[in-house]
Amino acid sequence: MLAGMEQAPFTIETSAAGVSHLQLCRPERLNTLDPAFFPALRDAVADLNAAGRTRALVISSTGKHFSAGMALEVFASNLAMLDTGSARARLAFQDSLRQLMRCFDVLAEVRFPVIAAVQGGCIGGALDLAAACDIRVCSADAFFTVQEIHIGMAADLGVLQRLPKIVPAGLAHEMAYTGDRIGAERALAAGLVNAVLPDAGALLAHALALAGRIAEKSPLAVAGSKLALQYAADHGTAESLQQMTLLQSAIFDIGEMATAIAAWQGKRTAEFAPLHEVPKP
Repeated sequence: MLAGMEQAPFTIETSAAGVSHLQLCRPERLNTLDPAFFPALRDAVADLNAAGRTRALVISSTGKHFSAGMALEVFASNLAMLDTGSARARLAFQDSLRQLMRCFDVLAEVRFPVIAAVQGGCIGGALDLAAACDIRVCSADAFFTVQEIHIGMAADLGVLQRLPKIVPAGLAHEMAYTGDRIGAERALAAGLVNAVLPDAGALLAHALALAGRIAEKSPLAVAGSKLALQYAADHGTAESLQQMTLLQSAIFDIGEMATAIAAWQGKRTAEFAPLHEVPKP
């Protein structure tokens, strides 16, 4: 666990190979996302990014469900934030909501890939979290649901914006309008997850192994690939190709390539320097 995070609803460990593992650890509460969770997640992931040692991050959970989503106390303890009764209140509401959104935006913005390992239910806000990750894998008992529609609100932390870029539009609309549970096999067929594993143990082993294979690659090339993929998701091909010319000119490193090629030809694991730390303002 990171220093100073004893009360956080998750633990974090980073291996010598650069694989970080963030694990939700409140199974007795179905790993619901309480008010403290959001800034804790944002800050912890940002700290991993700033340190430069992490090459891939796995987010997993404990107990029966990945997460039952937003805890009711998020609403009960933030009644002032939920007030939309005046123009000033609505302006404050918008700012507060955007701050919550940024707590999941960080998963897309960091320099390393993020893998969500989902067992059991991935419900409501937990699906917003998973959708912000680069890769999702799940256990055979997993299911995914846009829970917010059941309580009379539109999901608002990113799933409605990200889901149509992950699964076919028709399925994204069905999930958003009905809140129906999408099981593991349908999630796999639709591309929501990359693999279905038999149980939680096999799921975590698979996710960590996948992260390990990513961590063996040049962290510079992986970070550049993520930047290109994220940009292309929101821009046309011509714009994305132009961005790629600038991006490649910034990250092209002949020495890094020589190291990678020599290791590939020698059928061994290359040793790459970590990314630089990001200075804090």
